[in-house]
Amino acid sequence: MNPKTTALVLIEYQNEFVKPGGALHDGVKAVMASNGMLANSLAVVEAARAQGVNIMHAPITFAEGYPEIPPQPYGILAGIVNSGSFKKGGWGAEIIDELRPMAGDIVIEGKRGLDCFASTNLDFILRARGVTNVAIAGFLTNCCVESTMRSAYERGYNVVTLTDCTATLSEEEQRVAVEKDFAMFSRPMTHGQFLGALSPA
Repeated sequence: MNPKTTALVLIEYQNEFVKPGGALHDGVKAVMASNGMLANSLAVVEAARAQGVNIMHAPITFAEGYPEIPPQPYGILAGIVNSGSFKKGGWGAEIIDELRPMAGDIVIEGKRGLDCFASTNLDFILRARGVTNVAIAGFLTNCCVESTMRSAYERGYNVVTLTDCTATLSEEEQRVAVEKDFAMFSRPMTHGQFLGALSPA
């Protein structure tokens, strides 16, 4: 994969998930610890950026009162409302300091649901930059990561999902997603395999 035509999409590396005190951290910390998710993510971003990969951050944020969510939410969005997560301007919604966007990175605006493509201009940006390979990392493995993976696959991108750079709410959910679902809609790789597959044309 040519780094120049490859994007690394980082989904919701925000304090709510990653940091102690984040509203959703307790739910994901076990899987993060078991697969080294954060350390692997930091390593792949640094190495990929150095090779010229397009680094794209996809945070999720909501206005006070969650007007972007239906008044009677259910499923994962109900969990966000009930936990008071990802309020725009709050500490919990901030991208973690270790992955603070750098010059040349792109922050995808407008994510309000699961699929990073659905309410954003991600597809436009990828195509405008000539990207054909999309590598995905972040939270939650079987939710936003998988939704974005499926959507990228449907749009004809060469999709890579970084198996050791994702986390979700239980080891079982993580295992099933990685072992059963990822290969249906992507080329599952560890972060090391992904970096090894990068080579200039």
